Amino acid sequence: RVDEWTDVDRKRVMNDIITTMFNKKFMEELFKPQELYSKKALRTVYDRLAHASIMRLNQASMDKLYDLMTMAFKYQVLLCPRPKDILLVTFNHLDAIKDFIRDSPGILNQVDETFRQLIETYSCLSAGEFQLIRQTLLIFFQDMHIRVSIFLKDKVQNSNGRFVLPISGPVPWGTEVPGLIRIFNHNGDEVKRTEFTTDGNYITPQREGSFDLYGDRVLKLGTNMYSVSRSVETHMSGSSKTLASHAKENIVPNPLAKEELNFLARLLGGLDIKEPGGSETGFRLNLFTTDEEEEHAALTRPEELSYKVINIEATQEPGRRAELSRILGQLEVAEPRPASAGKGEDLLALMDGL
Repeated sequence: RVDEWTDVDRKRVMNDIITTMFNKKFMEELFKPQELYSKKALRTVYDRLAHASIMRLNQASMDKLYDLMTMAFKYQVLLCPRPKDILLVTFNHLDAIKDFIRDSPGILNQVDETFRQLIETYSCLSAGEFQLIRQTLLIFFQDMHIRVSIFLKDKVQNSNGRFVLPISGPVPWGTEVPGLIRIFNHNGDEVKRTEFTTDGNYITPQREGSFDLYGDRVLKLGTNMYSVSRSVETHMSGSSKTLASHAKENIVPNPLAKEELNFLARLLGGLDIKEPGGSETGFRLNLFTTDEEEEHAALTRPEELSYKVINIEATQEPGRRAELSRILGQLEVAEPRPASAGKGEDLLALMDGL
């Protein structure tokens, strides 16, 4: 109910989620060299992040939100003009997050610290290393072809859930517009030029996006998809419904499962699920038009696409209680409560930047 939640409530939810997401210990674990997560592990972490505040989602809405997030990220990685631009996409994400918490200096400092870590870790990588990162991410998402209405309307996604790569527009920074073949001799001297026509309408980019803490990223991938207000629906495509043959990674025992669960437990130590306290009842975010539609979506979702969340209660291990208590203590960020503002906006706007 929009009329029951003010901008103050909306800001509080965003602050809680972002504070948890950029918790120092959690970020330290993320930046450690490691293997790519499994889909179950990613879903578990994502579920914890989404419930880091008093907001709650039922299983069907959580599935829909996760589908939207994964397909949007796949789209951004797939359409990057060059592999290094993955970093610009990430900076666009962080720029949007910083805008959410611009009035909360303590949380803003957490995000800026992550920004600096990204710059320090990734700005020195070669084009080949970025290409390896891009390929690894795309392999992770290659079997996911969920149709999203916002992409279908913009004609960037086909009816089978696959994305459409543009054949026109700016070429990657540092490259030339196609249409010319140069031939060199054994001394490296150019001896002949041949021109050819192309089907695309290519242009040279005016400037490279900024890889600094502040600056114009130029690239629009990773910015807010909701430039105008419109509903977003996710639908299973035929290829996704026949995903059973690719779902064996969730069935066949993984020899590294124990190590992965231990690592996941360390990650989740920094992700605290907040329970409404006192007279607060929290609120439920329904990404469907009605409760009945949400229930129907939960019943009709293919079994192989149901990411059963792994529940890890690491605090039950005596040896970790003290360490986890210290980690959880870092989540507290004292922020002054702003005065009550006008009525809240659509709750869907809460997740626009995610």
